[in-house]
Amino acid sequence: MTEGNFVDYVKMFACSGNGGKGSVHLHREKFITKGGPDGGDGGRGGHVIVRGNEHLWTLHHLKFKRHFRAGHGGSGSKSRSSGADGEDVYIEVPLGTVIRDTDTNEILFEITENQEEIILCEGGKGGLGNWHFRSSTNQTPRYAQPGLPMVEKYVTIELKILADVGLVGFPNAGKSTLLSVITSAKPKIADYEFTTLKPNLGIVEYRDFQSFVMADIPGIIEGAAEGKGLGHYFLRHIERNSILLFLIPADADNIRKQYDILLDELRRYNPEMLDKDRLIAISKSDMLDEELKAEVKQELDGELPIDYLFISSVAQTGIVQLKDHLWTMLNR
Repeated sequence: MTEGNFVDYVKMFACSGNGGKGSVHLHREKFITKGGPDGGDGGRGGHVIVRGNEHLWTLHHLKFKRHFRAGHGGSGSKSRSSGADGEDVYIEVPLGTVIRDTDTNEILFEITENQEEIILCEGGKGGLGNWHFRSSTNQTPRYAQPGLPMVEKYVTIELKILADVGLVGFPNAGKSTLLSVITSAKPKIADYEFTTLKPNLGIVEYRDFQSFVMADIPGIIEGAAEGKGLGHYFLRHIERNSILLFLIPADADNIRKQYDILLDELRRYNPEMLDKDRLIAISKSDMLDEELKAEVKQELDGELPIDYLFISSVAQTGIVQLKDHLWTMLNR
């Protein structure tokens, strides 16, 4: 999905280098009649290496470069000189990137640490020169090994955002508004559904110069796990979060029902999501007066199975309590 310069899904072709071939050479020197074999080994082919970079947050730089080819190894030569190694090619990716085989959809590996390097396509090994094949019975071998061939792969690179808290809710529940109030992020905010088309990240500043990261993803609708709306596409971005913050507006017809639908969509997408810590925030609570809020609270106390808070991003009420609660959950 692409909006602006945020890209979190790229397909590409990677190809390592061939190994260089070994040399068939017999030593020639003045006054030496039978110098024997001295062919050198071929150089190894270049690798295609994936490297983590903490300064990247999107795959936008890979959007228009879809082919990565490493250099071939050089051939061996006389005097047991080895061929040059092929040039390695590096693919820089943000932390939290998953590399899949496009054909089988199998996960090959994940990059989670800065400057972590993993070889995606290994270069071919260089062939041995004829010097290695000399023996008492075959003193002038006139053959050498060819290098091993290159490795080709079609891979899919997916970015899963690394955040501490993920916002989950129906479209227009106030997720982006909360993110803009609680962090310095400036997501697009408007009064219609699916205003958010890409994930947004923000850093929540807490007391004593401490902080945690919050991610806002597009709204989830019923049937998202089957691909309805945009929710299913972005659900992978909250797979790595340690806390899921469910945002349900105070004017919802049935708060418990909305929570159950959202939870069911997460369960159908990946049952492991239910193991994460959860918290409900009742947004837009500035629309309720104290009497109505007490009535709703009494009703929810018996219905909701987990903790909940009343917040209002516009009136900025309950925001400090929300930060405190999230910080306590993150550090217990």
